[in-house]
Amino acid sequence: MPSERTEVQVRPGAESDLEALTDIYNHYVRETPITFDTAAFTPQERRPWLLSHPEDGPYRLMVAAEEGSPGNAQEILGYATSSPYRAKPAYSTSVEVTVYVAPHAGRRGVGTLLYQALFEALAAEDVHRAYAGIAQPNEASERLHRRFGFRHVGTYREVGRKFGRYWDVAWYEKGL
Repeated sequence: MPSERTEVQVRPGAESDLEALTDIYNHYVRETPITFDTAAFTPQERRPWLLSHPEDGPYRLMVAAEEGSPGNAQEILGYATSSPYRAKPAYSTSVEVTVYVAPHAGRRGVGTLLYQALFEALAAEDVHRAYAGIAQPNEASERLHRRFGFRHVGTYREVGRKFGRYWDVAWYEKGL
């Protein structure tokens, strides 16, 4: 029997998503240099992060979910956030953005859907610039950011150490 293709929905994140979001993030913590966190988190440790992204304002959390089979919950496929760029008040109209997609959900356009929803939500906010730091190499993330109008503005060389080596981070910028 052929499986039915389900539609991916993007919505604001909710506290009920915390365990799935933590699992996705922890994959990247444990397996990749994409994040410079080096120890996995529990959902309770990630709760303040989730709560720092309300449904309105410049700091958002958008979640991509796919309906499960009848009687099963939604499957979280990924998330995108906008977060404070820096703590000082003059930076308040700048945000740092990021996307994390579940490993099994890559190459399905989930990152694109997430960024579309995030930038639509930010259009009504007092945000002037978005920045993204991309640990190198990461061609897929660079392509995604260029597709959304980001341009490379510089690279910090060997700025992070993980898995016994140093990693560069390329910084990208987009006007909003």
